[in-house]
Amino acid sequence: MSTQFLAPAVMPEEDDLEQSLRPRRLTEFVGQDRIKEQLAISLDAAKGRDEALDHVLLVGPPGLGKTSLAFIVREELGVGIRCVAGPALERKGDMAAILTGLERHDVLFVDEIHRLNRTIEEILYPALEDFRLDIIVGQGAAARTLTLDLPPFTLVGATTRTGLLTTPLRDRFGMTFRLEYYDPKELGTIVRRSARILDVEIAEDAADEIARRSRGTPRIANRILRRVRDVAQVKHDGVITNEVAREALQLLEVDGDGLERIDRELMKTILVKFGGGPVGLSTLAVALGEEQDTIEDVYEPYLLQLGFLQRTPRGRIITELGRERFGAGGKDTQLF
Repeated sequence: MSTQFLAPAVMPEEDDLEQSLRPRRLTEFVGQDRIKEQLAISLDAAKGRDEALDHVLLVGPPGLGKTSLAFIVREELGVGIRCVAGPALERKGDMAAILTGLERHDVLFVDEIHRLNRTIEEILYPALEDFRLDIIVGQGAAARTLTLDLPPFTLVGATTRTGLLTTPLRDRFGMTFRLEYYDPKELGTIVRRSARILDVEIAEDAADEIARRSRGTPRIANRILRRVRDVAQVKHDGVITNEVAREALQLLEVDGDGLERIDRELMKTILVKFGGGPVGLSTLAVALGEEQDTIEDVYEPYLLQLGFLQRTPRGRIITELGRERFGAGGKDTQLF
């Protein structure tokens, strides 16, 4: 079994420590019970028939476990995996090299698959449907098509924005799973598991406090845990108590709802500078000095989940709940 990566890797910013916190098997994966049940049946069926697993599309905000599930699929099948970010595939030759390098039943994981360019997609269509690669040799009247057979493989695509996927590509996935935000109890389980892996002692109420402020997202829970561990190590005796956790969270400026400074700035900008909205995404991005995609994919989903923000055809609007939370004057009165 081999693991291959095409630079840049799927998550270049993730270090070995974060990789060590990933669940290896489906039984270790916390939450998303409906998805796990369906995926487990499909995996068992594919192994029983000695076939490649049907292509899988994973949808959801960043940090909910899409990459972890892709590696779990590889682990459960006992095959190799090839990983690439959608924007990194610029030429047809890149895609052809990856596809011809796959072995029987391997997993090809494409992150941000909605950002594939259309010429790359055209190569994928016959590869996904018939496991063949069509290469055009020559130009003009002398051009001819060379067809190469590919070994059966599984494409696992991850996306935060299904609306940007073309219909022909989306239709070639046999399974589509939408990952939901985690509840605090599930995140508490994840925090305790990660603490054991990091060999750090953590109190039950401290794990619950970190979980409550993690925006329903395991990646954020693990990130906060590592920062809390630093505070416990440097300023205390290394044990994470509830008091240590709260001290570290205040240092990180993570409030009781899990909102960070940029979230509060976004809400206050709409409330104070634009009277609560509506305000267009491009205008909001300029006012915050952030990229539109970052606002739309990273910050807004959780604010929408909390009911503080609303997307309308005219722009972003603060809800009544958001006005109550941040105050008529835009002053956040519930920081910690």
